[in-house]
Amino acid sequence: MANTLVQDLIESGIHFGQRTSGWNPKMTPYIYGKRNGIHIIDIKETVKGLLLARKFLTKTVSGGKDVCFVGTKRQAKGVIEQRVGDVEMHYVTERWLGGTLTNFTTIRNRLKRLEELEAIEADDNFESYSKKMESQLRREMRKIKRNLDGIRRMHKMPGAIIAIDVNREATALREARKLGIPTICLIDTDGDPDMADIAIPGNDDSMRSIDVIVRELCKAISDGKTARVESSAGREDKGGAKDSGAPRRSRRAQFPANEGSSATANEEGAPASTTAAAAPSDS
Repeated sequence: MANTLVQDLIESGIHFGQRTSGWNPKMTPYIYGKRNGIHIIDIKETVKGLLLARKFLTKTVSGGKDVCFVGTKRQAKGVIEQRVGDVEMHYVTERWLGGTLTNFTTIRNRLKRLEELEAIEADDNFESYSKKMESQLRREMRKIKRNLDGIRRMHKMPGAIIAIDVNREATALREARKLGIPTICLIDTDGDPDMADIAIPGNDDSMRSIDVIVRELCKAISDGKTARVESSAGREDKGGAKDSGAPRRSRRAQFPANEGSSATANEEGAPASTTAAAAPSDS
């Protein structure tokens, strides 16, 4: 399996970095050498980061938390929407709205507005409104759906943020760090590895290399979801066996309270950021 993974990574061209003139010196530990003015990424470091990320994601998802993928560049959009949609996780592929995490309540209100507009459309297809108002409402609905459709089922803070290209998704990563949410990033030789808790060095401009990374991470998520279901079923069976010969207790006593909708601390110990969060805007 490891040999197959390495072969897939090499064939995808993930080891080809940026031009040597535009590199970030902080990426030195992940660079194998240079060829024809292009930095070559050490594939061993790529595999090391990927395996670490897979292990962390499986543990996070099996523990009951979801993750959110962020990839707004053209090469990542289609890959993320397809593969992340298959494992029913959250994603942002259009534009990261400032405050998506740090002002989560406002984002949820915008999603409620989307549900209201969709209900109106399903009810009478806006026939009870004037043509001008119908045009405005449809435009508003398209705008919210374009920016937030991938996170409409995200009702609480994610357990991790996965970003493609740290330079492009810097706002999302700063918000995650402010809230103590662990980050996993595919980082090219022009990126800053300090922005990621788990760095996966690799070509972040190639659709094939992005596809291999997202595919492997989604496999880990799928394994975590399977473990989550099995763990939940085991708790139910155990609870049923205990309940059979004992007086019934209230539901409050039987089941622990759900986790809150906001994250204030990072269990993995990620450092906090002092960057102020921008106000959300879906314009």
